[in-house]
Amino acid sequence: MRKPTTSEAGNRRLLIRHQTLYMYGAGASHVALLLKLRPCTHDSQKVVHWSVEVNDETVQHWNPNGYGDAEALWVHHGHMDMVKIVATGLVETQDRAGVVTGLPRHVDPAVFLRDTPLTKANSDIRALVALPSQEGDLARLHMLSDMVYKAVTYSTGATSAASTAAEALAQGSGVCQDHAHIFISAARSAGMPARYVTGYLLANEDAEALHETHGWAEAFVSGLGWVGFDPSNGVCVTPNYVRLAIGTDAHDAAPVRGSVTAAGEISIDADVRIAQASEDETEQAQQQQQQQQ
Repeated sequence: MRKPTTSEAGNRRLLIRHQTLYMYGAGASHVALLLKLRPCTHDSQKVVHWSVEVNDETVQHWNPNGYGDAEALWVHHGHMDMVKIVATGLVETQDRAGVVTGLPRHVDPAVFLRDTPLTKANSDIRALVALPSQEGDLARLHMLSDMVYKAVTYSTGATSAASTAAEALAQGSGVCQDHAHIFISAARSAGMPARYVTGYLLANEDAEALHETHGWAEAFVSGLGWVGFDPSNGVCVTPNYVRLAIGTDAHDAAPVRGSVTAAGEISIDADVRIAQASEDETEQAQQQQQQQQ
């Protein structure tokens, strides 16, 4: 089934709480986590307030990576049974018709023509973008997004994080990661740079929230720049989307990656809550940001 979004024009003030729990059944002796949990301000979104805590301690040191996204490395030596990561904040978004401008760092679009194991194209994927040559790139990308939406039914649990674009297309079912990977793979096969985006999505009031991060794609259109497409919903991104991190695929753009030395079972539980903020909540977030500066 389709995950509905609101495509109305206008601004949003979005409150976000993203919690991730790593639980180590027999304990862990070493944990190292690479965090990409700090959204940046650009023309489509303004970060009013944002905080990331690991085991109730605020993460202070963030540095831009090669894509311009903020990263932090959290390392713990010694026994521990659980790691709790909580990212909270308020972001104001604007309707830019999906066009992404004003990013903190320019990255050569050709970087995002590279294949990865998750996005390698086959003949079926290349066929999705084999459109008439007189069509402009923007029109081709809109058609591609619609074709992916129709070809792959949204089905929770139908695929895994290791599923490739080709596997998901052949199966005909998957989740947002699979839709984005197929779109990216097809666009790249046609010579159009495309990249994966991890972030947050506010669903319609009549839609059941999935309480998890969302994934979509950005493609580069000559003369226009980067444009966000969400093939899971068949739309360009709207003010209901908050952009967190980018990468060549979902693994590269993951909000949390790391390594652990542990025996026994490791379980992960993630929970995302997103809602529109009231005037009072916005004022409170602004005051918190001022206190941190």
